[in-house]
Amino acid sequence: MHSRPSHKRTGILALGLVATGSLVAAGPCDIYSSGGTPCVAAHSTTRALYSAYTGPLYQIRRASDSSTTTISPLSAGGVANAAAQDSFCASTTCLITVIYDQSGKGNHLTQAPKGGFSGPESNGADNLAAAVGAPVTLNGQKAYGVFVSPGTGYRNNAASGTATGDAAEGMYMVLDGTHYNGACCFDYGNAETSSTDTGAGHMEAIYFGTSTSWGTGAGNGPWVMADLENGLFSGSSAGKNTADPSITSRFVTAVVKGESNQWAIRAGDATSGSLSTYFSGARPSGYNPMHKEGAIILGTGGDNSNSAQGTFYEGVMTSGYPSDATENSVQANIVAAKYAVTSLTSGPALTVGSSISLRATTACCTTRYIAHTGSTVNTQVVNSSSTTALRQEASWTVRTGLGNSGCFSFESVDTPGSYIRHSGFELLVNANDGSLLFSQDATFCPVTGLNGQGNSLRSWSYPTRYFRHYNNVLYVASDGGVQDFDATSAFTDDVSWVISTGFA
Repeated sequence: MHSRPSHKRTGILALGLVATGSLVAAGPCDIYSSGGTPCVAAHSTTRALYSAYTGPLYQIRRASDSSTTTISPLSAGGVANAAAQDSFCASTTCLITVIYDQSGKGNHLTQAPKGGFSGPESNGADNLAAAVGAPVTLNGQKAYGVFVSPGTGYRNNAASGTATGDAAEGMYMVLDGTHYNGACCFDYGNAETSSTDTGAGHMEAIYFGTSTSWGTGAGNGPWVMADLENGLFSGSSAGKNTADPSITSRFVTAVVKGESNQWAIRAGDATSGSLSTYFSGARPSGYNPMHKEGAIILGTGGDNSNSAQGTFYEGVMTSGYPSDATENSVQANIVAAKYAVTSLTSGPALTVGSSISLRATTACCTTRYIAHTGSTVNTQVVNSSSTTALRQEASWTVRTGLGNSGCFSFESVDTPGSYIRHSGFELLVNANDGSLLFSQDATFCPVTGLNGQGNSLRSWSYPTRYFRHYNNVLYVASDGGVQDFDATSAFTDDVSWVISTGFA
C-alpha cells in the first residue's frame, strides 16, 4: 500500500510555454479537466501532468542497499529531477518500483503480479524496469522513461474512478515509436481486475507493436491499435484497417477512447503536428456493450501476457469521452514539451571501426579477457605472447549498434559477420541473421564502470542486464535475480571492464 502523493491542481489554464522550463502553464490533465473529462489516472516518469503538481512521479530502488527514494519534478508542473536519480543510483543499479498517479485517486502502478501468464520472477510476478533504460530530454532537461523489456509489467488491480462496464473513458500515452515487437502485448489502459482473461470487451487499452494475430493496419507496422480483450483492433473488425498507418515517428502520441457503441483510435508525432484519426465508429461485433473492469496495466496484456516490449514516457486515463478538440490541445501540450533523444552511453568512449579487447577487473581475474570458443563467449588468460588464434578470439571490432545507433555492437575479429549477442541471457557469438530480434540482442550501451573502472556494458534490449563473467562464462546479468549468474556478490566488479586496443 502506498500513500497518495500530495499535489495541487489549478482550474482552467491557458496553454503556453514557460521559459523557465516548467513546460506549459496548463498540463495535460488541466486541459482534460477543462474539457469536462478529468483525469482519473495520470502516470509519467518524465514530467508533471498538472501545472501545479509537485508530488512524486516515481520511486526507485537501488541494488547496493535496497533503499528507495522518490523522484519529483524540479518545479511545479515541471520535468523530473533526473540528477537526483543519477546521484542516488551512482555505482549501482536501480529499478522503478512505483509509478505514482498524479490525479489524486491513488491509482499508482506497481510490479504486476502473476496472472493468466506468469512473469519471470520466482513468485510469477513480472520484472521491474531499469531506471536508466530510456533517457530523454524535455525542453533540454534530462528525464527517464520506462523501458519495458519482455517480462516487464506494472499494474493496479484495485483502481479508483476508472471506467467500468460500458462507461465512457479516454486515454493517451507517449511512447517510443522505434521500440516494439510482434508479441502480446505492450498495452496501457483499462484491464481485468483478476489479471486473467475474462472475455471479450473486458479491456480497453492502447496497444503498440507489430502483432498480426488479430487486427493490423497498413504496411508492416508498428501500429497503434486497441486491445479490447481477445482481439487487437485497428477498426470495426479484427482485420486490416488501411487507414491505420505504420508508425515512423521516434516519439508517438497514441490515443484510444470509447463510449457506448462508439470508439476511436488517434495518433500523431509527439514532437510536431497534430493528431490524426485512424478509426472512429461503432464497436466490433461482440463488444457492445463493453464490460470494462477498471484495472490499469502498463507493458502487458490483461491476462499478464508479457512477451511484448516498448517504452512509455507518460499517459493518462479520463472519466468521460474526450472531444477531439480537447485531445488536440493535449497534443499541442505534448509537442511543447519538446521530447528529444539523448545519449545512452557514458564513461570511456569507443570508436566505431576500432579493434578492442576487454579485461576483467574482478580481483581474481585481471589477466582474463573476453574471448570466445566457438559460439560460447568466455574469459581467457590472454597476453601479447598468446597464439595468434587466441589473440584474434579476444579481439572485437566496434560497430554502430545494430538495434540502436546510440549504442554499439561487437563483431568478432576472427569470424567477420558474427557478433556478440545474448540468447537466454547467455552471451554467444552468432552470425547476423538480419532479424529485428538479433539486432536488438546484439546491441550494448557502454556506461561508466559500476566499480569505478573502465566501462560496464549494458544490454540495450534488457537494460537491467550487463556483461558479466560468472565461472569464466559471459552472461547478461542483473544485480539480483532468479538466475545463478544474477548473484549480487561481486556484481559491480564482475560487470566492469577495462577496454584497450585489441590484441588483433
